[in-house]
Amino acid sequence: MTPGQTQISGTAATILKWKLQRYQDVTMVEGFLISPSAATRPRFLLLTFVLTLFLAICIGGCDRKDTASYSTAPAQESVLEKKQGDSADEPHRAGNRGAEEKGIEAEEVAETGTYIEQGDLEAIKKRGVIRFVSMTGDNQPILPRDAIINQTHRQMAEQFAERIGLTPRWFIAQTPDQALKMVQDGEADIVAENISITPEREKTVSFSIPILQAQDILLTGKNGPDISNVENLRGTEFIVLAGSTYAQRAHAIVAEHPDANLSVREVYLTSERDTLFDMISNVDNAVTIMHKNLAEETLKYRDDLKMGATLGEPLSIAWAIRQDSTRLKNRINNFLTRILVTSVPERTSHWYAIKKSGVLRFATYNGPTSYYLWKGILRGFDYKMAQAFADKHKLQLKIVVVPNEDDLVDWVVDGRADIAGASTTITQERIDRGVAFSTPFIETPEKIISNRNLPKIDSLEDLNGRTITLRAYSSFIETARTLREHGIDVNLEVAPSTMSFEEILNKVAEGVFEATIEDGYIADFQAALRPNLEIGLTVHEGRPQGWMIKQGNNDLLKQVDRFIKRFVDSKEFDTLFNAYFKPDKHLIQKINARIVPGKPLSPYDELVQKSALEHEFDWRLIVAQMWQESNFNPKAVSPVGAQGLLQVMPRTGEDMGYPPPLFDPEKNVKAGVKYMEWVRNRFKEPLPVNDELWFTLASYNAGLGHLFDAQRLAEKLGLDPKKWFDNVEVAMLKLQEPRYFEKARYGYVRGAEPVAYVRKISNLYKAYTNVASGDITRRAETGAREQQLLIAVSAQSCLYEYSASPTGETALDFPESMSPQSWSGSCPHPTAGKLSFPGHWLWPLSPPVKPAAGSHN
Repeated sequence: MTPGQTQISGTAATILKWKLQRYQDVTMVEGFLISPSAATRPRFLLLTFVLTLFLAICIGGCDRKDTASYSTAPAQESVLEKKQGDSADEPHRAGNRGAEEKGIEAEEVAETGTYIEQGDLEAIKKRGVIRFVSMTGDNQPILPRDAIINQTHRQMAEQFAERIGLTPRWFIAQTPDQALKMVQDGEADIVAENISITPEREKTVSFSIPILQAQDILLTGKNGPDISNVENLRGTEFIVLAGSTYAQRAHAIVAEHPDANLSVREVYLTSERDTLFDMISNVDNAVTIMHKNLAEETLKYRDDLKMGATLGEPLSIAWAIRQDSTRLKNRINNFLTRILVTSVPERTSHWYAIKKSGVLRFATYNGPTSYYLWKGILRGFDYKMAQAFADKHKLQLKIVVVPNEDDLVDWVVDGRADIAGASTTITQERIDRGVAFSTPFIETPEKIISNRNLPKIDSLEDLNGRTITLRAYSSFIETARTLREHGIDVNLEVAPSTMSFEEILNKVAEGVFEATIEDGYIADFQAALRPNLEIGLTVHEGRPQGWMIKQGNNDLLKQVDRFIKRFVDSKEFDTLFNAYFKPDKHLIQKINARIVPGKPLSPYDELVQKSALEHEFDWRLIVAQMWQESNFNPKAVSPVGAQGLLQVMPRTGEDMGYPPPLFDPEKNVKAGVKYMEWVRNRFKEPLPVNDELWFTLASYNAGLGHLFDAQRLAEKLGLDPKKWFDNVEVAMLKLQEPRYFEKARYGYVRGAEPVAYVRKISNLYKAYTNVASGDITRRAETGAREQQLLIAVSAQSCLYEYSASPTGETALDFPESMSPQSWSGSCPHPTAGKLSFPGHWLWPLSPPVKPAAGSHN
């Protein structure tokens, strides 16, 4: 780290590099890492001498190829880097220790990829693993709003690995230059990232064919300086990614304008990319540089930034490999040439034109049944069906997210999409406007939903004098008009086009609206999560739903109909339907257990206690979470594929070092608790310990990206972004409303789920603390570290404002609205920070970036 480089992270990160040439002493200032001060240099020199002596002693037994100091990360969350010898929290794929630690077998080294390999494709294939490197930063992808969804760097890299029959392993680097150095040194095989090709870089590595071309552009906050021309900048600070061509360009601008009082601050993105944008937006007279296409993508969800002048000529973006890796480069180029589509040419929506272009454009809404991001994975009933159709015909799927206030019909008729669907009911009115409908694949009744505190609507007569508020463009408007035509004195209101059905349901639950009409499966699901909603009369027995295609595109319609007729009879369709239209019984369950003091809380208490101790959690919390996730059923499988006691997603388990299947109780508990810690150590700023717990649970359920969005929204709404109950949970619910989620990086979130999830677990956890001790008894051989952690875990109930007092049998019956802060106890007021446990650094490295949303170059 050179002078002028600052590490961006709400939490300070301290990274100890055991390679002498990469060691840097650091000084902490206001949450950032800065370069060594004069006061630290004597200590630096002393440590340099000690490390040199140490390396000289062990060089005979230490193999350089196994000293890689970079950490991998899982697909969804970050890793807590340990000091040498402390492996309790490290993921299976981590390579930050390398093989110099005792006890690591050769096959484990091969599995994790922590070795030196500088050969070509044949040498790589002998190891069975291909190692990709990405830059640090947030790995959660921005919600693709108008993009070919399988063309992120990570997705393409893993497709390439599968194509050549190798297992992919991911590593992280803090800067583009560091990533290139890893490939050059044989610590990784491919940099699969937004890497710009420059003459200087071509001297050290080789590049694939260009994936795209990008031009740099100035970016600043809405109230930032005039960036229409570089010449206008005065007293401006460039805040740019360290070790990038952005930084090189910024330094060149400063040198070219010596009288403009310009400066450069290089930063490391150890949190999400938006941390940089927040700084640019909030710091006076600050500017950053990034690729124009990335800036344009960012402005789709942020309205507090503006773009300015372009800089220089466009640069080619490509993957980097080692020089002389001729066969590997050739295979990559062949692969990219075959699959890479950077844009869709102007064309019609006829089947022949679609096949020729290789891309299917599918228009939908960002919403709960159609298309959304959940735990870093793209989901949605219509999206998954569209993907299956595209895969069948070897097409790339381009998702087009239509603004909530627009009608999908217009996008199809105008030729802006080939197919459109978002649980779309087949109506004559839509057909008359120029669309043809596919064969129906769902038929659902329509039900009245009202506020539970008002008289229930069980009959047509109960509708007289009542007001029903309906979503704009919905088929329910036709249903309500039919009721009026048949003599029912019901008042009809159409909500503004910007209001989603979930916002309407929220207002019904709050008592702002009296009632609405909704599809039966959605009504059942939403009422299960919102205690104030009451399902009433069925007003229509069932309306069919299908996809929309422009009239006249008969060949496309035939292909869609043929696909749907086969798909609806498949097991895949049944699984898909259950995943999106049937409430998760574990999520909506009410607490109905009775706990007896002195008896086990679950059949798996000992397993939980062991993992909880390793990862510094109160074991009773994990048991409460386990009950909520699976009812202590080790064979439980969710509709979306989560497995076992803690409902761990297969990919998450693999990233934690426990590949699926995950039905073995010990394996599942280890993976789940390890993932909980992974999540806990990703928060950008220190949190009060009790709130850190609720934030961790919410992120475990919904994904960290949505938690970041909710924190950012909470601050904008005047709420406390560091408090969960009645603050960030309020913002999480609002992220179901288009006016909020359309400006959120991760888009729509099923906010009622994490809110209900946290409240139910917190209620059960409180009950457990009243009947079971937080102490964990360990065997006599417990080591010093475990003894220290035992003390910490014993105090967890106080950390989370609960105290254990086993006084008798307890019935678990707590109101959903009860806030843990209201529970009495004898614990002192918690401090707003993390406890410092010995044996590791307090803050984690960041995970790999989902490159399509990255800002690296």
